Amino acid sequence: MRIGIVCPYSWDVPGGVQFHIRDLAEHLIRLGHEVSVLAPADDDTPLPPYVVSAGRAVPVPYNGSVARLNFGFLSAARVRRWLQTGTFDVIHIHEPASPSLGLLSCWAAQGPIVATFHTSNPRSRAMIAAYPILQPALEKISARIAVSEYARRTLVEHLGGDAVVIPNGVDVAFFEKAEPKAEWQGHTIGFIGRIDEPRKGLPVLMKALPRILEACPQARLLVAGRGDEEEAVATLPREMRERVEFLGMVSDEDKARLLRSVDVYVAPNTGGESFGIILVEAMSAGAPVLAADLDAFAQVLDQGAAGELFANEDADALADAAVALLRDPVRRAELRKRGSAHVRRFDWSTVGTDILAVYETVTDGAASVAADERTGFRARFGLARD
Repeated sequence: MRIGIVCPYSWDVPGGVQFHIRDLAEHLIRLGHEVSVLAPADDDTPLPPYVVSAGRAVPVPYNGSVARLNFGFLSAARVRRWLQTGTFDVIHIHEPASPSLGLLSCWAAQGPIVATFHTSNPRSRAMIAAYPILQPALEKISARIAVSEYARRTLVEHLGGDAVVIPNGVDVAFFEKAEPKAEWQGHTIGFIGRIDEPRKGLPVLMKALPRILEACPQARLLVAGRGDEEEAVATLPREMRERVEFLGMVSDEDKARLLRSVDVYVAPNTGGESFGIILVEAMSAGAPVLAADLDAFAQVLDQGAAGELFANEDADALADAAVALLRDPVRRAELRKRGSAHVRRFDWSTVGTDILAVYETVTDGAASVAADERTGFRARFGLARD
């Protein structure tokens, strides 16, 4: 099958949607399909052979964050050229309602279109206001996927229609087989995310950290992600700042090793999450997970059976739960076991099969419509065969 995938966000700046698209493309390629991904990217960005650049993206406030999007006449021309040369059996557009390549591709594409909706934003006035503009493009979509029940709810409430829920995928074995790193082991708490993006919740964790360190003097925090490190620790007492180690941006391999090494992985995100791929990666690596009780996180963690939950934005609740876990190796072992079993449902072997089933449904449907049209044409002009 020839599959075209459209990424709305810049390939230069890592994020959950980009990782999902990258891993989906590579999974499909391993299965023998021909895949091309169209994505915003700077001209000097090294790209995998299956990625085609649609030009440079610009930062735009979107869903409580800053997304790097690509829109305009030049981008539209590149979209049309990519579609014409690709001759795809199916186009898979991610976030077709965002002002980026997804919407441009929806306008320009012909034939079967599958769309995946990642955003969870139950009070988006902008999306409601934009509906009349979006409607003609969205009506061309043959099948809709939402990465969670909360993304599906946002779609239903703001844009109408419905979607099948297929979660983000993860290569469980990649994280499961990673080697722990000795210097990252021993009474460690892990955090991975953009330091200077408030909704990722690092300020909440920093507020909780003094109580954690007072109760567990040997504990330390490892932080992986880009941002202002000095500003991140500015609220901590000076004597505690050395207990926080910033690792900067880490490779996929080191991310897996970090998750394999920590005693507790903390996800203090404050909102705007439709799924929580980092929780799935942490469980794949066998890390006990402690997360804010966002609806999407609770769903990923099986309502608390596969990981601990604490009250969102409550630093004291976070501190109490973290201290309890650091002091209880039996509970941590139990969470590792439950998480490792629960995470299998998110493996690409399952998720990829479900997405391919959607592709096959829409391409089979398009083939049936084309056959019916040919039959009708022959009958109209007396060319029908016996």
